[in-house]
Amino acid sequence: MNNFDTIINSNKLVLVDFFATWCGPCKMLSPILKEVKDSLGDNVSIIKIDVDKNQQISSQYQVRGVPTMILFQNGKQLWRQSGVVSKEEIIKTILEKKQ
Repeated sequence: MNNFDTIINSNKLVLVDFFATWCGPCKMLSPILKEVKDSLGDNVSIIKIDVDKNQQISSQYQVRGVPTMILFQNGKQLWRQSGVVSKEEIIKTILEKKQ
């Protein structure tokens, strides 16, 4: 994930899903995020970070539980939420933060 900083520092909204392969709620969130991407298209980038394989990034952003989503733009955290969130709530949040 050497390009993680480059990705989150872009002008585009980037939703980062911190997940673990063994996490049940993470598996529930995955299809929801696909629907969000299908609905919003190029308005947002969605990337997934496996906390077990990327412990340094997870620690840097103080991810204590999975799933945790963080919305970035220009390197700034605009929103953060842990747990499974509905497609509608995620889309509403992204559209509110879009500048």
